[in-house]
Amino acid sequence: MIRNGSHAVEDEDQGEPSSSSLSPGKRKRVIRVWCDGCYDMVHYGHSNQLRQAKAMGDYLVVGVHTDEEIAKHKGPPVFTQAERYKMIRATKWVDEIVEGAPYVTTLETLDKYNCDFCMHGDDITLTVDGKDTYDEVKRMGRYRECKRTQGVSTTDLVGRMLLLTKSHHSNVDDTAYQLHTDNFGKGPKGHSPWTGVSQFLQTSQKIIQFASGKEPQPGDTIIYVAGAFDLFHIGHVDFLETVHKQAEKPYVIVGLHFDQEVNRYKGKNYPIMNIHERTLSVLACRYVSEVVIGAPYAVGKDLLDHFKVDLVCHGKTEVFPDTDGTDPYAEPKKRGIFRILDSSNNLTTDHIMQRIIENRLQFEARNQKKEAKEMAVIEHFVMRGEVL
Repeated sequence: MIRNGSHAVEDEDQGEPSSSSLSPGKRKRVIRVWCDGCYDMVHYGHSNQLRQAKAMGDYLVVGVHTDEEIAKHKGPPVFTQAERYKMIRATKWVDEIVEGAPYVTTLETLDKYNCDFCMHGDDITLTVDGKDTYDEVKRMGRYRECKRTQGVSTTDLVGRMLLLTKSHHSNVDDTAYQLHTDNFGKGPKGHSPWTGVSQFLQTSQKIIQFASGKEPQPGDTIIYVAGAFDLFHIGHVDFLETVHKQAEKPYVIVGLHFDQEVNRYKGKNYPIMNIHERTLSVLACRYVSEVVIGAPYAVGKDLLDHFKVDLVCHGKTEVFPDTDGTDPYAEPKKRGIFRILDSSNNLTTDHIMQRIIENRLQFEARNQKKEAKEMAVIEHFVMRGEVL
């Protein structure tokens, strides 16, 4: 059980505290931070970047690039710009988004949106001709950096979808998946440290950073939903937003099923993200108040009574029976607190998988192109005797 919240928690290595963390007497003017990116297939690595950015200031503005700009500099995005805009709006640390932000970040952009500085991860982002997109703001001292989240990348997630093994699940140890990721998107000159795949290791500190929440308050309506919430995407966001609108003061609890449970009712190599990864992805959503890790598949009496649940919701997706053939929602239906919701978004994880599979060659070429540019930058610095 993890309580969620919308305020930021600073990292121990974050340096100076933000003005929002200072006492009223010492508080300075509002610090506005700028982040930008593609934010395609948004995962907890993106969310962690935005969390760290918000902790560096008071107000976070996020610029999201258009489909056209991404296709020009990187290759085709998986999600449309409208979908990507909505995903970032639903991230709890984001205060404002700028649609169609330029791919190259300039002082003009920072000044236009009254931002003090730009923040990005410690990887490198390059234009189609291999130039650093943050060169100008770096030279002018209006650039800050945070640590890139190890163990997750869009490259890795696409690889999991294409390989169709279960090696990424939380209790599986298999070299087959690693052999595949060692080659997926690999350029002719080896692996870039930014595009390559590394193992994600969950820590209690990371969960605390994502889940700095609050207890239910008197008058709150406790709403419970459960599922896999795999590859947390815009379909999930629209559903959770609809759930959030079911009450004036909603307290939304999301029950996440363990990997093996998800695989039982979804089959194939689902879930694509393991339980630890899915936990962080859901915690980053502004409509979620609390997460139950490894929730029971059947929503029974004990769970409903423990959390004092007022309402149980499910979307329009199929409800699979429990292992004994019973309805997992029998108890809330008996109590008259079960509700089917239509979010008007039919996107599922299956649909995302289909997008990837249909465009496999394009995505592999995109990753190879990206990694080749990054390797060229590394070689340049090595030749000059500089350290990245």
